Amino acid sequence: MWQRPTGAVDDPYAWMRDLDDPDLDRYLRAENGYATKWFAEHADLVGQLFTEIRSRIQETDLSVPVRSGPWWYTTATDEGASYPRHLRGPSSAQATDQLLLDENVEADGRDHFDVGAFDVSFDHRLLAWSFDTTGDERYTLRIRDLDAGNDRDDRIDGIANAGTAWSADGRFVFYVTADDQQRPCTVWRHELGTPTSTDQVVFDEPDESFYVGVGATRSERWIVVSAASLDATEMHILDAATPTERPLLIQARRPGVEYTIDDWGDRWVMLTNEGATDFRVLQSTDDVAEWHELVAHRTGERIIAVDAFADFLALLRWSDGLPHLALRFRDGTEREIHGLAEPSDIDLAANPEWNTSRIRFTMQSMTAPPALYDEQIDGSDRRLLKQVATPNVDLAAYESVRRWAIADDGARIPVDVVGRGETAQPGPTLVTAYGAYEVSLPPRFSVARLSLLDRGVRVAVAHPRGGGELGRAWYEGGRRLNKRNTFTDTLACVDELVAAGIADPRHIGLRGGSAGGLLVGACVTMQPERFRAAVAEVPFVDVVTTMSDPSLPLTVTEWDEWGDPRAEPYASYIESYSPYDHTTPAAYPAVYVSAGLHDPRVSVHEPAKWIARLRDVNTSDRPLLLVTEMGAGHLGPSGRYDAWRDEARILAFLLTTL
Repeated sequence: MWQRPTGAVDDPYAWMRDLDDPDLDRYLRAENGYATKWFAEHADLVGQLFTEIRSRIQETDLSVPVRSGPWWYTTATDEGASYPRHLRGPSSAQATDQLLLDENVEADGRDHFDVGAFDVSFDHRLLAWSFDTTGDERYTLRIRDLDAGNDRDDRIDGIANAGTAWSADGRFVFYVTADDQQRPCTVWRHELGTPTSTDQVVFDEPDESFYVGVGATRSERWIVVSAASLDATEMHILDAATPTERPLLIQARRPGVEYTIDDWGDRWVMLTNEGATDFRVLQSTDDVAEWHELVAHRTGERIIAVDAFADFLALLRWSDGLPHLALRFRDGTEREIHGLAEPSDIDLAANPEWNTSRIRFTMQSMTAPPALYDEQIDGSDRRLLKQVATPNVDLAAYESVRRWAIADDGARIPVDVVGRGETAQPGPTLVTAYGAYEVSLPPRFSVARLSLLDRGVRVAVAHPRGGGELGRAWYEGGRRLNKRNTFTDTLACVDELVAAGIADPRHIGLRGGSAGGLLVGACVTMQPERFRAAVAEVPFVDVVTTMSDPSLPLTVTEWDEWGDPRAEPYASYIESYSPYDHTTPAAYPAVYVSAGLHDPRVSVHEPAKWIARLRDVNTSDRPLLLVTEMGAGHLGPSGRYDAWRDEARILAFLLTTL
């Protein structure tokens, strides 16, 4: 029996929490064998989908070079190679002259490989880069001499992927390590050429609800140390020219007050929610003791980022369920950079130069591949630098539209739908959603999605409460004791798609990952008859048990999002939607669940327990599959070809079962 605040619970699969239990290894491998056999029966479709995805991607490609100091940096991909190469040159035309890092060489012989930090020193002589070879998000930091083309002896194992920063003279590098719960918590200063045992602690955060990060400002003048929970922030600054001094506190943490800062040359700018639900921008006087309003708060227009350049600020806002990009100048004027006419995404691209009169940004939609633009900051000249190539695709065949569903309490929920334009009758529809952590999902392009659309499946991206698409209130409306709104909003979107004649009610699928996997599990256990198929990738489904155990990685930091079920009212409320607890006898849809053996965010035992319980109580004969990546973590396969094959299998599952 498993003891909870709400009483003892009979959990026959509690033993799976012991990741060292050989029986768990045998169980996961048996499930993988079962899934392999199922996919072998659909090998032709999987192969066809993989070929389609690959044929629609320009495999040998070069990113548009971007200038940083005296160099132009670019990234290249080569047909047949799983990972990119990083290069630079003295001009845009010569940007491929010098190879900095070939990820394929570094990944050779490894099942998993992920680059975390890629941070060039201010003098462009050194590269701080880190890599993870298991998926457990414990990275190794190396320092590469870019003139010599090899790594120095400096090697720091087990760092967190929470930022790096250089001192102005390139003598020191700052990095972050995590505690036993894998919470980034300590900033260190390493002097190149010295033993790591002599590294100095710059900042340490004992509060288990706070994450720590480090980075440098675009001006290259300051190193910024941040400590942030989901409800409060504290930031410290350190002059990059005097890296051994103690950091200066900007503002002490206060419950409910969040802020970020950036250097604007003769002053600092601060993005904060103090007195502003959807945030406002402040500017400092000569020091950081006094702050005055620069950009006022506007209800429902959530400012999510402010980036400082020498002569302007770039502001990214979300309003009406869409992102907007604007430039704010020193004279107080503001200019919006207009995006596409249809619902779309707009975002800043790489802009490393502090002094610039031009800005780079990207735009895309569900029917338009990502395009990189370069624009004069006064709007007088816009240039399309590159649009992602999509060979063998007729983009004109697809249409997207935004609709609004109505929740039970009257809330209007945006949902973006894409399909082939000539399809008029209700058809199979896949709904995707996330709805947590104030994460907003803009209408973005997907090559893999086209394989569904071409076979008559519509795809809808729902934006339930818990995300940030409609401001901070939208997030709060799907958080903690309002979390059930995330799931009922998603079900309301399904109702709207059926009522609008878009979705065939007999053929509806649902897909989400991580917290979105929780959404899938909750919706499927609330209304199993509603769905024909479901895909839950690394799903967080055993919410009460996990959130009741502070010894598990990241549990304490997650209480700000979900609540602490060790006490009421959270114990009963979280139990009311936790998918594992509500997997009771029913005719469930076909379910595909993925997991990562080394996943530090959603432990492999959660999806394993859920699929086991589904097998116990399912009264339908639809397939239930668990696929565990035995050499990866939360993000799944790392190489692009392995990722495409993985996606082809998921699409084959959906097309076969939906």
